[in-house]
Amino acid sequence: MTEAPSYYKSPTVAGYPDVSYEEKARLFDEVKSDIRFSDYLYGCYECGICVAACPSARFYDFSPRRVAQAAAREDVELVYQQMQEDIWECSQCFSCLRCPRGNNPGGIITIMREVAINNGLASAKEALEGYSRIIYKIMSTGTQVSPDMLQPDAFPDWGPETGDVSNNLDLWRRALPSETLHTTSTGWDVSDKTLVELYLIWLHTGALDMIADVDTSLHSILQDVMEERLEEEGIEL
Repeated sequence: MTEAPSYYKSPTVAGYPDVSYEEKARLFDEVKSDIRFSDYLYGCYECGICVAACPSARFYDFSPRRVAQAAAREDVELVYQQMQEDIWECSQCFSCLRCPRGNNPGGIITIMREVAINNGLASAKEALEGYSRIIYKIMSTGTQVSPDMLQPDAFPDWGPETGDVSNNLDLWRRALPSETLHTTSTGWDVSDKTLVELYLIWLHTGALDMIADVDTSLHSILQDVMEERLEEEGIEL
């Protein structure tokens, strides 16, 4: 394979010299082969609207425009660097959909994250390291994380505010507007039928297999939970 020119950074500057160009190109090909990719990228005016609207760009050295441009220019080295670094700084709010060309940098990042997870990249393991409890809760119960799970040691990258929430949870709960209190209980109620359907979706779509590449212990626990429940329902896998 002929090495494409790197428009933003030379391969040395882009880093990761221990990874071959062929491997980086293989991962980028996996991103481009996703059925969603062609709908997410149409070229770039360099107008900067996506950056101006991006909340992550305000706090991190992150640019959705840079992600879209690297993909459009097929800058293999830069795309790989972004898969190891930049993509985990995106909040996935999709404010970047304001792009006048119809680009979807957040969508491209979604694909890049999936490829990073499916291939067990170090960045994926590091990014998900503090979220095993969240993944376990969501995938085993079908519902979201409860506020009392927000402990500083489980969410170290959420900053000191996590400790404040944990230490003053009763106070925060009393501060909830009364009109939202009725939603705090219904949000945790998932029917047995829905839970079984979720288990089947995660098993048959490969969502559970994605966990295996980044956290084998968590994958094993979730697999046991799901298989036991499905067997109780008389469903053969």
